[in-house]
Amino acid sequence: MIIKIGWANSNCVYGKSRIKALVKVNEELLALYWNIGAELVRLQKNASWGANILPRLSSDLTKEFPEMKGFSERNLWYCKKFNLFYTGDSELLHQAGAVIGEDNFSGPDPVLFQITWRHQVEIISKCNTVAEALFYVHKTIENGWSRTVLVHQIELDLFHRAGKAISNFRNTLPAVQSDLAQQITKDPYIFDFAALTERYNEKEFEGALADNITRFLLELGAGFTFYGKQVHLNVNGDDFYIDLMFYHIKLHCYVVVELKTVKFQPEYAGQLNFYIAAVDGQLKSPEDKATIGILICKDKNDVVVEYALQNISSPIGVSSFEISRILSEEYQNSLPTIEELEKELNEPTDQ
Repeated sequence: MIIKIGWANSNCVYGKSRIKALVKVNEELLALYWNIGAELVRLQKNASWGANILPRLSSDLTKEFPEMKGFSERNLWYCKKFNLFYTGDSELLHQAGAVIGEDNFSGPDPVLFQITWRHQVEIISKCNTVAEALFYVHKTIENGWSRTVLVHQIELDLFHRAGKAISNFRNTLPAVQSDLAQQITKDPYIFDFAALTERYNEKEFEGALADNITRFLLELGAGFTFYGKQVHLNVNGDDFYIDLMFYHIKLHCYVVVELKTVKFQPEYAGQLNFYIAAVDGQLKSPEDKATIGILICKDKNDVVVEYALQNISSPIGVSSFEISRILSEEYQNSLPTIEELEKELNEPTDQ
């Protein structure tokens, strides 16, 4: 028995010609899946359809439109989840305190249809709230994330880290620039790609980040371009070296990054303030905006940071960092060298 519902009837508005038109572009495909999900929600509220609606519908749609994919039971289940998630009907969202419900839901946000279906499936499977999901939708569009990068950012909980650095941006930058400057910060930064020894120092830490500059830039976020490490500044005969320096395309300014492998101390803010002033004096052009400083420490006392930044004239943000790949010196020393591996591979073996 064919289940005759809306888009499953070749003579209705969601007939074959309509479906073929919908799948021509990604936005229309997701709109189709949204409508399928909405219809499934409606039908399953009718007790007469029973629990076998997905296998029955999957079979009927596949027979009706054999040239199309996407009608498997699993995908239809995701269609329903897609609709439920953003309308607020899902139990998970109610438990999380979502405010979007049937009574005030005015239709899907068009931005939902601007990412691929596979991206959308990852988001609705891994996010707990609509706000969190929309954050990752917008970030995917803004940064052109692949599905792998999206999943990685969700697993690193970017939603709860983005824009969380303690800063004095509001007091030292114009309103528009201060908001964007705050948005480019994170707290903590996750440097899970940096394999360091237990007693790593700042030089080793800086080297690990610079050696993995592509992944470091990904963690910093969109807009950062790498300028250099240990950037030399000569101030009236005295030499100074900035750990890492970047240029931010959207902010149109230099960004000085200082790394500390210990807990934040108030004097670190003064040091960074000096570096920013020197960059403004020696490198900044009239077209550039005010240089920004980001201090990344192993740990920090938030109240101490706030006091330290209170009378600092340069825009500075302070964050902590986390590293998951710490190798003990004993373990690192036990790893074979390239030469030892080559020798072992070239030795004859017993037959």
